[in-house]
Amino acid sequence: DNVAKAVERLTPRGRVAGVVCHVGKRDDRVALLKTAEEKFGGIDILVSNAAVNPSVGGVTETSDEAWDKIFDINVKSAFTLTKEVKPYLSRRGGGSIVYVSSIAGFVPQQLLGAYSVSKTALLGLTKACAEELATENVRVNCVAPGIIKTNFSSALHTSEMVSEPLLMTVAMHR
Repeated sequence: DNVAKAVERLTPRGRVAGVVCHVGKRDDRVALLKTAEEKFGGIDILVSNAAVNPSVGGVTETSDEAWDKIFDINVKSAFTLTKEVKPYLSRRGGGSIVYVSSIAGFVPQQLLGAYSVSKTALLGLTKACAEELATENVRVNCVAPGIIKTNFSSALHTSEMVSEPLLMTVAMHR
């Protein structure tokens, strides 16, 4: 339903395709890439922005199940999408891959233990893939935004007790 609403809202701005894609499911990723190629004639860029954080607390407080879910979505899906998009980019003579990490990847937060570690892992994935794919004219970069006020991050910005110490780690304190 959300995908259909987004397609409807964006269609007046240009060509749009909507695909429900759970990045942890291979069939969904394959359908996403095939649809993009069919609808737009190829793929020039992959932006890997999927993330979950079902656990609040330190690394050692994270359950095995939460750890696995965080790494499956936040890290493994970026890795598998990179492998799967590579032939599409090659057919176009190159392209770009952008991973979305987080400030938590640079400055781990106690409340975001496993999430922080997963975002740090994306920094390593970026460096490894940038070197490996450079010979194929594929740029690989990573962006690391700070806290963005969304439902996903609501636990971080709705409580001053939580948000104030986090903001102190950001140069502009905002």
